[in-house]
Amino acid sequence: MVEPRIAVAVVTMGNRPAEVDALLESVAKQDIEPARIVIVGNGCRLPEFAERLSLPGQVTTIDVEENLGCPGGRNVALARLRAYGDVDIVVDLDDDGLLVDADVLRRVRELYAADLRLGIVGFRIADEHGETQQRHVPRVGKSDPMRGGDVTGFLGGGHALRMEMLAETGDWPAEFFFAHEETDLAWRAADAGWKIRYAPELLLQHPKTSPARHAIYYRVNARNRVWLVRRRLPLLLIPVHLGVWTLLTLARTRSAAGLRAWFGGFAEGLRESAGERRPMRWRTVWRLTRLGRPPVI
Repeated sequence: MVEPRIAVAVVTMGNRPAEVDALLESVAKQDIEPARIVIVGNGCRLPEFAERLSLPGQVTTIDVEENLGCPGGRNVALARLRAYGDVDIVVDLDDDGLLVDADVLRRVRELYAADLRLGIVGFRIADEHGETQQRHVPRVGKSDPMRGGDVTGFLGGGHALRMEMLAETGDWPAEFFFAHEETDLAWRAADAGWKIRYAPELLLQHPKTSPARHAIYYRVNARNRVWLVRRRLPLLLIPVHLGVWTLLTLARTRSAAGLRAWFGGFAEGLRESAGERRPMRWRTVWRLTRLGRPPVI
């Protein structure tokens, strides 16, 4: 078993300095040192974390002049890690998350060392009371958040990616800015034959939140959903997926202003270019269905 080299990447807009400090301190307390830590200031200037917090490994801070969104910021970190050329796995952590346990990076390393086709590992997200929101469990319907195994997607807040997989699938879809970028990457990974595993023993503590807290949520949620299916689904499944998603949105959304923004984003997704179209193969559709989430839900 070859032990892969681990890097940690954090993207922040500079508006959570206390939370970022706490997160990095939790990284410093891990029982194995990451080979590198990359912190991206998304439209902000970062302080010198390494000197103030005595972080392990090689620490790199990158200031980006404009906010590129979460996927764009993560691509900046990936580009730097790729340039270094000495990392096998990157662990992405939300800037307001916290690694409660000291063995998270070691467990990540063991999972990847044991399975060379493991591409993505999703962490369990729980609040300070240990509660995991159902939307953070990568399965359809109500599911036990402590049940791990192979799944069809992962959470952006805490996860690990194999660099070899990214070299084959490509990086994050930066044009999404926010929402559904994880699904786009997960579908590409599955179509290329990589495994996605939900590992609930890997805990990221994160405040309980709603995605609708973001002002742009309803618009980009709809726009990106349309882009996602236009890019990744066989033609026959596109109207099925969008039909199911529209019905669910109408049933769940209680805000008239939110619905107006959602339909505006939906129209934007149809009107504007979705970028590269590389639909998944039908055998991938069947594989995702067998794993419990056909790509029309």
